[in-house]
Formats: sequence, structure tokens, C-alpha cells
Amino acid sequence: MAFVSGVSLGTSRFAGQAVAAKTARSTGTVMMAMSKSIPFLECPKNLNGSLPGDVGFDPLYLSDNINLNYARASELKHGRICMLAVLGIVVQEVIHLPGPYFSESNPIAAIYKIPVEGWFQIIAFICAVELATFKKNYDGSPPGNYEFDPLKLAKDSTTFKKYEENEIVHCRAAMVGWFGFFAQQLVTGQNVLEQLGNMKPLM
Repeated sequence: MAFVSGVSLGTSRFAGQAVAAKTARSTGTVMMAMSKSIPFLECPKNLNGSLPGDVGFDPLYLSDNINLNYARASELKHGRICMLAVLGIVVQEVIHLPGPYFSESNPIAAIYKIPVEGWFQIIAFICAVELATFKKNYDGSPPGNYEFDPLKLAKDSTTFKKYEENEIVHCRAAMVGWFGFFAQQLVTGQNVLEQLGNMKPLM
């Protein structure tokens, strides 16, 4: 009888623990916030909506292991470069500076026409920008904010916040757009404007 009672007591205790654990897991699942952009995934713990444009998109959960301000500064930098690149890819098809180095309308072929001196100038300019802005990534400044507003568009905090949201949206669109321009150039061999006037299926 003692053996049976012991087994019964142990079984009851185990069952109670299992129910408690199941309840805790269920409660945790219910309380866990889901991502706005990917509703079937849990929202990464560090993406709390404090940054402009934060919609909880991080399916690889990289934000759990890297500094968010550094990542946002990097995102803005690449996005701004891509906004310039998207504009440059289109404009250079129809407008060229004088000289043989600027006559190529194909953006990929144009890379190979840049002389060595030109590459040194490009690299020197990039290094100068990086050196001038490097400390901003670590001194607690808002990510990507270099106080560059010559037209004084951000007149107040509300307008500034709106422009922050607009910029990150356009940065992301430009990064996708630049990749699309580059890919279609490789696949079709046609420039962007040329392809718009001569749409052909790939298959």
C-alpha cells in the first residue's frame, strides 16, 4: 500500500508540474507580442517601435545580438547611397559630362572606364566621409543624424519625426530598387529607360 501510495503521489505531483508548465507556456505565448510585418513570428525583443520605421521586421533576429543604433546608422547610410545611385543610374543614361570617361550610358560598363586616378578620388572621398562621421556611431547621437538640413525643412519635432519616417521608407525602397535595376541590367543587357520603352518577357 505504501508503494502504491508513493507512486500515486509521485504521479500526481508530476502531473501537476506538467499542467503548470503547460499553463506557463500557454500564458507566455499569449503575452508574447507578434511582429507587425510578419504576424506569424514573434516580434524581436529589441524592436520596440522606438526607432522610426520599426515594424518588427527581423526574421533572423539579428537585432538580438547587435547594437540597434549602429545597425540603423548603417541602414540609413546604405539607403542614402542607394537613393543617389537609383537617381544616378537613370540620369546618366541621358546626361553626360564632357570627356570619354563619361560617355558610357551602360552603368555596369561605365565602371570599367574609370581611370585609376578616378578610383583614388572616389576612395579618398569615401574615407574622408567615414572619418568625419565615425564618432557619431558611438557617442550616443541619434543614428544617422548629422544635422544636415541646409533648407531648414525640419522646423519642429513633429515635422522632423515625419521626415525621419519618410527617409527610412525611401531608403529601403531605394535599396530594393537599385538591386532591381542592377539585376535587370545583367539579365536583359538593357538600360532602365531603354527597357521601359522596349519591354520584353525573359522567357
